[in-house]
Amino acid sequence: MFNKILIANRGEIACRIITTARKMGVKTVAVYSDADKQARHVKMADEAVHLGPSPSRESYLVSEKVIAAAKQTGAEAIHPGYGFLSENAEFCRLCEQENITFIGPPVAAIEAMGSKSAAKNIMEKAKVPLVPGYHGDEQSLEVIKQAADEMGYPVLLKAAAGGGGKGMRQIWHSDEFAEGFDAVKREALSSFGDDHLLVEKYLTAPRHVEIQVFCDSHGNAVYLFERDCSVQRRHQKVIEEAPAFAMPEALRQHMGEAAIKSAQAIGYVGAGTVEFLLNPNHENLEQSEFYFMEMNTRLQVEHPVTEMITGEDLVEWQLKVAAGQLLPKKQAQLSMTGHAFEARIYAEDPNNDFLPATGKLNYLNAPAESRFVRVDTGVEQGDEVSVFYDPMIAKLIVWDENRQRALTRLKQALTQYQVQGVTTNIEFLYNLANSEAFANEQIDTGFIEKHHDSLFPANNTLNANQTKIAAIKSALAFVVHNMQQQVKQSPWSQNTGFRLNQKNTLDVELKLDSTNDDVDFNRILLEFVKNQDGEYIFDVTFDSDVSTCQCSAMLQQQQLITTINGHHCSSTAVFENDLQTVHLFGEQGAFTFNRKTPDFGEASDSNANAGLTAPMNGTMVNVLVEANEQVKEGQALVIMEAMKMEHTIRAPKDGTVTALFYQAGDMVSGGAELIGFEAIDA
Repeated sequence: MFNKILIANRGEIACRIITTARKMGVKTVAVYSDADKQARHVKMADEAVHLGPSPSRESYLVSEKVIAAAKQTGAEAIHPGYGFLSENAEFCRLCEQENITFIGPPVAAIEAMGSKSAAKNIMEKAKVPLVPGYHGDEQSLEVIKQAADEMGYPVLLKAAAGGGGKGMRQIWHSDEFAEGFDAVKREALSSFGDDHLLVEKYLTAPRHVEIQVFCDSHGNAVYLFERDCSVQRRHQKVIEEAPAFAMPEALRQHMGEAAIKSAQAIGYVGAGTVEFLLNPNHENLEQSEFYFMEMNTRLQVEHPVTEMITGEDLVEWQLKVAAGQLLPKKQAQLSMTGHAFEARIYAEDPNNDFLPATGKLNYLNAPAESRFVRVDTGVEQGDEVSVFYDPMIAKLIVWDENRQRALTRLKQALTQYQVQGVTTNIEFLYNLANSEAFANEQIDTGFIEKHHDSLFPANNTLNANQTKIAAIKSALAFVVHNMQQQVKQSPWSQNTGFRLNQKNTLDVELKLDSTNDDVDFNRILLEFVKNQDGEYIFDVTFDSDVSTCQCSAMLQQQQLITTINGHHCSSTAVFENDLQTVHLFGEQGAFTFNRKTPDFGEASDSNANAGLTAPMNGTMVNVLVEANEQVKEGQALVIMEAMKMEHTIRAPKDGTVTALFYQAGDMVSGGAELIGFEAIDA
């Protein structure tokens, strides 16, 4: 076994690898960029080496710097994690030349699967079933479009060297093909340095099922069952589960054997994942058809669900196989128990097409870990989610004896995951896990689009009673916090609502931070009754209700303990914005309330600036219009790239472009005006 390994990655996967290496007595070396100087993986490792500036192309993606760090520290092997250099054949070759073990497959296997086109040719010869499509060398728009036209729409355009949902676009009609073709080429070149494309028939309601395979250098191969990864947005997985639901044993075995055949066709060694599209035959599931999609020559993001049901440590297996050892188990020795889910906690805005978010993690509280709950993360409270890397905060993994119980665990854990400072997808994940269709296994790759209205709270009527209770709790939090602070100062600075010969009443007016326009200001009157052992007691009137309720509240740091008409419960209250905003976390979910401030007529006119602004920091990829050009509503104006994704800015309505402020290649700050735009009055 190795004495020391270098981890050529960052974030949660670097921390994950360090955890196993430490358990095995293997020392670790972390690498880091300027942005990651104080990162969790740097603190966890035995040693750490600085690679360079924050952009990954100047640090984590520079093979020579990573190799130099390994030689400097005496690391015998390099674990690439996933992403970055994990599927880079040249990096693998460079490790070989420097006599450093690459903890992954051989160069030939990476090259074989590195191109989706070449991979499909290999699988075709190995008689692994393929989705109909074109994956030839001729790359002109005319040839690829002709293949798409002959197949019939919809089709899927994909970067041949792609992965992780990048460089991929659904094309629904022939007249959309040229725009999609250009966009995928740009994304492919930007993300992978290769703009080679393929096109295949887009199955409208398939499931995405992948098989975890493992091979050693002695000719042994096993599959560690399957994962269902059908719930996706922008072709990136959201919630994964293992084993796949509604999977007959005969079909599982058939797919597992096909996966091993795929791996052996390229002389594979190490951990890999063979991804299939499963076209379910609901009348007879055993006769369902499946098609090879791609093989990922690395450890997958969702590998923890496989670990939870098998009890195996896949990183430990990787180190042993890379060290030349036999696979720890044979196929007959592998078994699975129970069911596991993984939810990816991201800094992103689901209500804005899952736009990645940046910011500081001012408050971060994850659910307690146990044999049922696991949290893989690379961040801590106070860390920054930067524009330079993937915005994943953590992976939340749960396990229980069956799917129903595991799903209950997932919902409970999501209510306990509390993040403030950046917009997250936690509420969306809870809505998804709580969806009746998800519970009933009515799942395919179009799940989010099909169930859009039930998954996005902006389109739902909020539960009035829950909102009312949350508003009362928030008002209590504001007032009690204020009273606690004022008690510490002089009596003349107190703001407790005391009035001579009048009731001691405080008037709090709140606005729920929500995109639901039906939720208006909530006026809450709190009449102070008494203070007893740190507990403040009030008679509360909500809005125009005639009846009042008796409430009490205690605030101990961020723990808010309330009793409303005898109902005792605990929540977490996090204040910001000079105590004008409170984020309330509890069993009923997360709420944000803002105190209404007086309007002195100083608010700016929101329509004063009619220009279009950058949604976040990024790079201008292309400017598609000219100054003084008239455009139609929905027309693409500019294309930005941020956090490894392209974002197309479109005209909000018919109008005229009055000015252009950036050109292709320019760096753009979030909120910056991109285009001067004047709408045409109807």
